[in-house]
Amino acid sequence: MKLNHIYHGDCVDVMRTFPDGVIDLTVTSPPYDNLRTYKGYDFNFEEIAKELYRVTKDGGVVVWVVADATIKGSETGTSFRQALYFKEIGFNLHDTMIWHKPNPVPQFPTIKRYTNDFEYMFVFSKCQPNTFNPLETRCKTAGRKVNRNTNSAFAEQSADRPRDVVTTTKNKKRLSNTWEIGVGSRNKNHPAIFPERLAEGHILSWSNVGDLVFDPMCGSGTTCKMAKLNGRNYIGIDIAEEYVELARRRVEEVSEESET
Repeated sequence: MKLNHIYHGDCVDVMRTFPDGVIDLTVTSPPYDNLRTYKGYDFNFEEIAKELYRVTKDGGVVVWVVADATIKGSETGTSFRQALYFKEIGFNLHDTMIWHKPNPVPQFPTIKRYTNDFEYMFVFSKCQPNTFNPLETRCKTAGRKVNRNTNSAFAEQSADRPRDVVTTTKNKKRLSNTWEIGVGSRNKNHPAIFPERLAEGHILSWSNVGDLVFDPMCGSGTTCKMAKLNGRNYIGIDIAEEYVELARRRVEEVSEESET
Protein backbone atom coordinates (compact mmCIF):
# COMPACT_ATOMS: atom_id res chain seq x y z
CA MET A 1 0.00 0.00 0.00
CA LYS A 2 1.48 3.32 -1.06
CA LEU A 3 0.57 6.50 0.81
CA ASN A 4 -0.17 9.76 -1.00
CA HIS A 5 -0.78 7.92 -4.23
CA ILE A 6 -3.70 7.60 -6.66
CA TYR A 7 -4.06 4.09 -8.04
CA HIS A 8 -5.44 3.16 -11.44
CA GLY A 9 -7.57 0.03 -11.20
CA ASP A 10 -10.73 -1.61 -9.90
CA CYS A 11 -11.14 -0.38 -6.33
CA VAL A 12 -12.10 -3.83 -5.00
CA ASP A 13 -8.96 -5.41 -6.47
CA VAL A 14 -6.74 -2.61 -5.17
CA MET A 15 -8.31 -2.60 -1.70
CA ARG A 16 -7.67 -6.34 -1.41
CA THR A 17 -3.94 -5.52 -1.41
CA PHE A 18 -4.36 -3.26 1.66
CA PRO A 19 -3.81 -4.53 5.23
CA ASP A 20 -6.76 -4.70 7.64
CA GLY A 21 -7.73 -1.62 9.62
CA VAL A 22 -5.52 1.06 8.05
CA ILE A 23 -7.96 3.78 6.89
CA ASP A 24 -9.04 6.56 9.26
CA LEU A 25 -11.59 8.19 6.98
CA THR A 26 -13.20 7.47 3.62
CA VAL A 27 -15.03 10.25 1.77
CA THR A 28 -16.55 9.10 -1.51
CA SER A 29 -19.51 9.28 -3.84
CA PRO A 30 -20.41 6.21 -5.92
CA PRO A 31 -21.76 6.32 -9.49
CA TYR A 32 -25.31 5.80 -8.27
CA ASP A 33 -28.07 4.29 -10.39
CA ASN A 34 -28.08 5.64 -13.93
CA LEU A 35 -27.52 9.26 -12.96
CA ARG A 36 -23.86 9.18 -13.93
CA THR A 37 -22.33 7.58 -16.96
CA TYR A 38 -18.98 6.21 -15.81
CA LYS A 39 -17.16 4.89 -18.86
CA GLY A 40 -19.27 1.73 -18.94
CA TYR A 41 -17.54 0.13 -15.94
CA ASP A 42 -19.38 -2.12 -13.51
CA PHE A 43 -20.07 -1.03 -9.93
CA ASN A 44 -19.86 -3.94 -7.46
CA PHE A 45 -21.39 -2.21 -4.45
CA GLU A 46 -21.49 -5.14 -2.00
CA GLU A 47 -17.85 -6.07 -2.53
CA ILE A 48 -16.83 -2.42 -2.19
CA ALA A 49 -18.75 -2.13 1.10
CA LYS A 50 -17.18 -5.31 2.50
CA GLU A 51 -13.66 -4.18 1.62
CA LEU A 52 -14.32 -0.75 3.12
CA TYR A 53 -15.32 -2.41 6.37
CA ARG A 54 -12.17 -4.54 6.40
CA VAL A 55 -9.70 -1.72 5.69
CA THR A 56 -11.34 0.81 8.04
CA LYS A 57 -9.82 1.16 11.49
CA ASP A 58 -11.89 0.57 14.61
CA GLY A 59 -13.26 4.05 15.22
CA GLY A 60 -12.85 4.99 11.55
CA VAL A 61 -15.55 6.65 9.47
CA VAL A 62 -16.94 6.24 5.94
CA VAL A 63 -18.83 9.18 4.41
CA TRP A 64 -20.99 7.89 1.54
CA VAL A 65 -22.55 10.67 -0.58
CA VAL A 66 -25.40 9.33 -2.69
CA ALA A 67 -28.78 10.05 -4.23
CA ASP A 68 -31.45 8.15 -6.18
CA ALA A 69 -32.52 8.20 -9.78
CA THR A 70 -36.20 8.44 -10.69
CA ILE A 71 -37.13 5.70 -13.13
CA LYS A 72 -40.65 5.36 -14.58
CA GLY A 73 -42.02 7.80 -12.02
CA SER A 74 -40.49 6.14 -8.94
CA GLU A 75 -37.33 6.85 -7.00
CA THR A 76 -35.13 3.75 -6.90
CA GLY A 77 -34.42 3.77 -3.16
CA THR A 78 -30.90 2.51 -3.87
CA SER A 79 -29.43 4.91 -1.29
CA PHE A 80 -31.54 3.38 1.50
CA ARG A 81 -30.69 -0.18 0.47
CA GLN A 82 -27.01 0.69 0.48
CA ALA A 83 -27.27 2.28 3.94
CA LEU A 84 -29.00 -0.82 5.32
CA TYR A 85 -26.35 -3.09 3.76
CA PHE A 86 -23.57 -1.11 5.44
CA LYS A 87 -25.38 -1.75 8.74
CA GLU A 88 -25.77 -5.46 7.94
CA ILE A 89 -22.01 -5.94 7.53
CA GLY A 90 -21.13 -4.23 10.79
CA PHE A 91 -21.03 -0.46 10.33
CA ASN A 92 -22.97 1.90 12.58
CA LEU A 93 -25.15 4.44 10.79
CA HIS A 94 -23.67 7.25 12.85
CA ASP A 95 -25.46 10.13 11.12
CA THR A 96 -27.68 10.75 8.12
CA MET A 97 -26.60 14.12 6.83
CA ILE A 98 -28.02 16.17 3.99
CA TRP A 99 -26.14 18.07 1.31
CA HIS A 100 -28.52 20.88 0.36
CA LYS A 101 -27.81 22.50 -3.00
CA PRO A 102 -29.00 26.11 -3.18
CA ASN A 103 -28.51 26.09 -6.96
CA PRO A 104 -30.08 22.80 -8.14
CA VAL A 105 -30.94 21.93 -11.71
CA PRO A 106 -34.55 23.19 -12.20
CA GLN A 107 -37.32 20.64 -12.57
CA PHE A 108 -39.04 20.35 -15.94
CA PRO A 109 -42.52 21.94 -15.68
CA THR A 110 -44.18 18.79 -17.04
CA ILE A 111 -42.83 16.62 -14.20
CA LYS A 112 -45.22 16.23 -11.26
CA ARG A 113 -42.75 16.57 -8.38
CA TYR A 114 -40.77 19.27 -6.64
CA THR A 115 -37.24 20.20 -7.67
CA ASN A 116 -34.71 17.92 -6.00
CA ASP A 117 -32.07 19.97 -4.20
CA PHE A 118 -30.28 17.50 -1.91
CA GLU A 119 -28.22 14.34 -1.61
CA TYR A 120 -27.69 12.05 1.35
CA MET A 121 -24.37 12.02 3.16
CA PHE A 122 -24.46 8.79 5.18
CA VAL A 123 -21.81 8.77 7.90
CA PHE A 124 -20.92 5.18 8.83
CA SER A 125 -18.57 4.34 11.67
CA LYS A 126 -16.77 1.16 12.66
CA CYS A 127 -17.52 1.24 16.41
CA GLN A 128 -17.84 4.79 17.77
CA PRO A 129 -15.85 7.43 15.85
CA ASN A 130 -12.37 8.09 17.17
CA THR A 131 -12.48 11.69 15.96
CA PHE A 132 -15.09 14.41 15.82
CA ASN A 133 -14.04 18.01 15.32
CA PRO A 134 -17.39 19.80 15.05
CA LEU A 135 -17.50 22.64 12.57
CA GLU A 136 -19.06 25.88 13.72
CA THR A 137 -20.87 28.79 12.17
CA ARG A 138 -21.40 32.34 13.37
CA CYS A 139 -24.64 32.92 15.26
CA LYS A 140 -27.02 35.41 13.65
CA THR A 141 -27.41 37.15 17.02
CA ALA A 142 -23.73 36.95 18.02
CA GLY A 143 -22.89 39.21 20.97
CA ARG A 144 -26.46 40.36 21.57
CA LYS A 145 -27.44 41.10 25.17
CA VAL A 146 -30.58 39.17 26.13
CA ASN A 147 -32.66 39.60 29.29
CA ARG A 148 -33.92 36.15 30.17
CA ASN A 149 -36.80 36.22 32.64
CA THR A 150 -36.52 33.14 34.82
CA ASN A 151 -39.82 33.65 36.60
CA SER A 152 -40.97 30.14 35.79
CA ALA A 153 -42.30 27.17 37.72
CA PHE A 154 -38.78 25.77 37.85
CA ALA A 155 -37.34 29.06 39.11
CA GLU A 156 -40.01 29.32 41.82
CA GLN A 157 -38.57 26.18 43.43
CA SER A 158 -35.52 28.20 44.52
CA ALA A 159 -36.09 31.32 46.56
CA ASP A 160 -32.62 32.65 45.89
CA ARG A 161 -32.78 32.12 42.12
CA PRO A 162 -32.62 35.49 40.26
CA ARG A 163 -35.72 36.41 38.33
CA ASP A 164 -33.95 38.37 35.56
CA VAL A 165 -30.65 37.32 34.03
CA VAL A 166 -28.82 39.21 31.29
CA THR A 167 -26.81 36.92 29.04
CA THR A 168 -24.72 37.48 25.93
CA THR A 169 -25.44 35.34 22.87
CA LYS A 170 -22.53 33.12 21.84
CA ASN A 171 -20.52 34.10 18.77
CA LYS A 172 -20.59 30.62 17.25
CA LYS A 173 -22.67 27.47 17.29
CA ARG A 174 -22.20 23.93 16.00
CA LEU A 175 -23.35 23.28 12.43
CA SER A 176 -26.45 21.20 11.85
CA ASN A 177 -26.28 18.00 9.83
CA THR A 178 -27.68 19.80 6.78
CA TRP A 179 -24.89 21.50 4.85
CA GLU A 180 -25.74 24.10 2.22
CA ILE A 181 -23.07 23.94 -0.47
CA GLY A 182 -23.58 25.07 -4.03
CA VAL A 183 -22.92 22.86 -7.02
CA GLY A 184 -19.97 24.18 -8.96
CA SER A 185 -19.82 24.55 -12.70
CA ARG A 186 -19.56 21.25 -14.57
CA ASN A 187 -15.99 20.37 -15.55
CA LYS A 188 -15.50 19.23 -19.12
CA ASN A 189 -12.98 16.63 -17.90
CA HIS A 190 -15.30 14.88 -15.42
CA PRO A 191 -19.12 14.63 -15.21
CA ALA A 192 -19.55 14.91 -11.43
CA ILE A 193 -16.90 16.80 -9.49
CA PHE A 194 -17.30 17.00 -5.71
CA PRO A 195 -17.54 20.51 -4.23
CA GLU A 196 -14.24 21.09 -2.44
CA ARG A 197 -16.03 22.56 0.57
CA LEU A 198 -18.02 19.36 1.02
CA ALA A 199 -14.97 17.09 0.98
CA GLU A 200 -13.01 19.46 3.21
CA GLY A 201 -15.83 19.72 5.74
CA HIS A 202 -15.88 15.98 6.29
CA ILE A 203 -12.09 15.71 6.34
CA LEU A 204 -11.89 18.37 9.06
CA SER A 205 -14.78 16.81 11.00
CA TRP A 206 -13.77 13.15 11.08
CA SER A 207 -9.95 13.12 10.86
CA ASN A 208 -6.87 14.78 12.31
CA VAL A 209 -3.62 16.01 10.79
CA GLY A 210 -1.52 13.01 9.75
CA ASP A 211 -4.51 10.63 9.42
CA LEU A 212 -5.11 8.60 6.27
CA VAL A 213 -8.02 9.74 4.09
CA PHE A 214 -9.27 7.43 1.34
CA ASP A 215 -11.48 7.69 -1.74
CA PRO A 216 -12.00 4.37 -3.54
CA MET A 217 -13.79 6.05 -6.47
CA CYS A 218 -11.84 9.28 -6.49
CA GLY A 219 -12.81 10.59 -9.93
CA SER A 220 -11.24 14.01 -10.34
CA GLY A 221 -9.42 13.71 -7.01
CA THR A 222 -11.21 16.30 -4.87
CA THR A 223 -11.04 14.22 -1.67
CA CYS A 224 -7.31 13.59 -2.16
CA LYS A 225 -6.65 17.24 -2.96
CA MET A 226 -8.44 18.51 0.14
CA ALA A 227 -6.78 15.86 2.31
CA LYS A 228 -3.37 17.05 1.19
CA LEU A 229 -4.30 20.71 1.65
CA ASN A 230 -5.28 19.96 5.25
CA GLY A 231 -2.22 17.97 6.26
CA ARG A 232 -3.66 14.47 5.90
CA ASN A 233 -2.22 11.52 4.03
CA TYR A 234 -4.37 10.26 1.18
CA ILE A 235 -5.01 7.32 -1.12
CA GLY A 236 -7.28 7.41 -4.15
CA ILE A 237 -8.39 4.80 -6.67
CA ASP A 238 -10.20 5.16 -9.95
CA ILE A 239 -10.92 2.69 -12.73
CA ALA A 240 -10.79 5.30 -15.52
CA GLU A 241 -7.22 6.10 -16.50
CA GLU A 242 -8.02 9.59 -17.75
CA TYR A 243 -9.62 10.47 -14.39
CA VAL A 244 -6.56 9.13 -12.54
CA GLU A 245 -4.38 11.48 -14.55
CA LEU A 246 -6.77 14.38 -13.85
CA ALA A 247 -6.76 13.58 -10.11
CA ARG A 248 -2.96 13.39 -10.00
CA ARG A 249 -2.68 16.76 -11.72
CA ARG A 250 -5.08 18.38 -9.26
CA VAL A 251 -3.19 16.99 -6.27
CA GLU A 252 0.11 18.12 -7.74
CA GLU A 253 -1.31 21.64 -7.97
CA VAL A 254 -1.50 21.69 -4.18
CA SER A 255 2.28 21.47 -3.96
CA GLU A 256 2.68 24.18 -6.58
CA GLU A 257 0.26 26.47 -4.73
CA SER A 258 2.05 25.96 -1.41
CA GLU A 259 5.39 26.91 -3.01
CA THR A 260 4.13 30.24 -4.38
